[in-house]
Amino acid sequence: MGLDDKIKNTAQDLTGKGKEAAGKATDNERLEADGHKDQTEANVKQAGENVKDAFK
Repeated sequence: MGLDDKIKNTAQDLTGKGKEAAGKATDNERLEADGHKDQTEANVKQAGENVKDAFK
């Protein structure tokens, strides 16, 4: 996995955490769900990259 991919996945995860926290603070369920979705996508991408690394 390239460093660029790691940075992008981490950035997406942190953005998702921020959105989720903002959604909870403002009682905005849509923003909270969007943040959770971003975190899940980042985790799935990270897992896929880990699998690729395991087969190298």
